[in-house]
Amino acid sequence: MRIRRKFPVIVAVIAVAVAVVFLVFLHKHAPPEPARLLPGADGFLYVNLQWLRRADVAANLPSVPHDPEYEQFIQATGFQFERDLDQAAFAIHYPQGGPKQNATPEQPRFSEVFVGHIDGERLTAYLRKLASSVDNYRSVDIYNIPIEGRIVRVAILGVDTVAVSNHNDPQVIRGIVDRSRKLASPFGGPSFLRQYYKDVPFASLAWTIFKVRPNSESLPVPLEMSFLFPKPAVLVGSVRYLGKIHFRAEAFTGSDEQAQQVTDKVSTFLSLFHSAEVSVAPGPADPDMKQFLDSLKVERHGARAVLTTIVPTALIRKVLAESPAELAPAPAPEPQPVPAPRKKQKK
Repeated sequence: MRIRRKFPVIVAVIAVAVAVVFLVFLHKHAPPEPARLLPGADGFLYVNLQWLRRADVAANLPSVPHDPEYEQFIQATGFQFERDLDQAAFAIHYPQGGPKQNATPEQPRFSEVFVGHIDGERLTAYLRKLASSVDNYRSVDIYNIPIEGRIVRVAILGVDTVAVSNHNDPQVIRGIVDRSRKLASPFGGPSFLRQYYKDVPFASLAWTIFKVRPNSESLPVPLEMSFLFPKPAVLVGSVRYLGKIHFRAEAFTGSDEQAQQVTDKVSTFLSLFHSAEVSVAPGPADPDMKQFLDSLKVERHGARAVLTTIVPTALIRKVLAESPAELAPAPAPEPQPVPAPRKKQKK
């Protein structure tokens, strides 16, 4: 009798334990929800600013003056990205086909999902002023805003979520609206993102996954990287905070030989960078910079080239603290007193 009474309890405990393990497994291998809302694309970028603020990486930094247009946006909406944005996910759409003859190469397009503290009424009023037209799709208003010859589409998905896309196809942002109306599923999201997200280290505060297309005339240099990759590859980068910033970049190439070529090129560049830093820096080396340089390491693992480094938070604060001073406009020279004219002497 005792065994019969205990059996259901044991089964229930085992079922709960299996469910917890399953949820942890899904959470580890499923992209964050803002990224799962994005459309299929050639590259993805995600950042969790909420956890970066908790890590106090940018604490005690001097304030940076705002651009006039950005200041106008803050006053109209009450939203300040560095203060109110919690999560941001970006999809990069590469131009389709080669550039047309005697035509300016088409630039990549972007789709974004932002999560943060939003004043819906003020943001809606601001978007209505800018929009040339408003489409209603599944009870969601999509604001069509002309900017520099393109139509930027903006949709408020919820009390804390906004989607933006400047893709030519209006179905792109409508797809984001569709996915936001479904139940959150850890199995959702673009196939390319799901394929490589498993290689993003657990608890990464920021990460990127994108395709490398060498010698592509329609892509800017940071995306085509022909100087480093002779053939197409996939790059996965991540940032974690474990008391210090741990950065990892992993290149998935087509062969061991290609991975070795990338490893050798990066090793040469790191050696030159280390030598230049040592020769240029006067006096004793900064301990934080020395730790950063000493931790830089690139290795090959089969068809992958892996770069890792550890960045002390103190070094990031130093760099960010110096940047505003360098970017600030130089003070206007003080007016010099004009010398009084000399009186002519009478002959």
